[in-house]
Amino acid sequence: MFGYVRPWRDELKVRENRDYEALYCGVCHALGKRHGFTARMFLNYDFTFLAMLLDGAKPEPASRRCPARLWCRKKSCVLSAGVDAAADAGTILSYWKLRDTVADSGFWKGLPARLLSRLLGRGYRKAAAARPDFDGAVRQCLRELQELEGERCPSIDRTADTFARLLTAAAPPSGDRARDRAMEQLLYHIGRWIYLVDAWDDLEEDRRIGAYNPILIRFDGRPEEGRETMRTTLRHSLNLARSAMALLELGHWQGTVENILYLGLPAVEELVFTGQWKAANHTDRRKHT
Repeated sequence: MFGYVRPWRDELKVRENRDYEALYCGVCHALGKRHGFTARMFLNYDFTFLAMLLDGAKPEPASRRCPARLWCRKKSCVLSAGVDAAADAGTILSYWKLRDTVADSGFWKGLPARLLSRLLGRGYRKAAAARPDFDGAVRQCLRELQELEGERCPSIDRTADTFARLLTAAAPPSGDRARDRAMEQLLYHIGRWIYLVDAWDDLEEDRRIGAYNPILIRFDGRPEEGRETMRTTLRHSLNLARSAMALLELGHWQGTVENILYLGLPAVEELVFTGQWKAANHTDRRKHT
């Protein structure tokens, strides 16, 4: 995934921020325990958001040593079935994102992704065995996305829909049809939002190297003409995600998820559209690693 789905920390309560950090740590621990050290390299905030959706119980932190700071023993590290499921889904997504990069790049440019995908291969196979339905959905949707890219599809909706459908499969069925439908809609519109924000974030690089970007094609190489259109469709997806969330009971993580949808994502979107995202993201990563 991409790391866009994060809270607005200034507005989190002290308890919420502490538990969020503990959950982030727990996802990191689950990635390493279940899929090896390489899987930990792909840890991001999106996995933590998914873990919150999959497990609404009050966290029971455990003490674990931090691999990034060997001298530091974390006293708050949330471990749960929801965290394990998020780690499995995140590993599958990371692997196929690497393979997609390999497919879209020349030999030398794709060499780092090829090497990383090999290192992650064993972890991916374990994750795919644990979540075969999700792995199959990811394969199918990425195949469709590659076909659209090969056609140089000018439709923003078709490409965004393909990625959004991929993300809806990340939450296993709970047996409660109403809850599953609301969760599906929440993940769908978050997935659509992620795809479109990432496409805007990559505009300059894609233009420079001639890579496929549906926004460049849709607006004939003049994306600035579509700025307000893109902001409008992003707001629409975000509002629908919020509506779906209102139908869910997210337990302990309700306040943090609301913070993400109402404050965090709009802040990230603004940074992306004002060209400040990469610098802000780099600073944030240094502070929390």
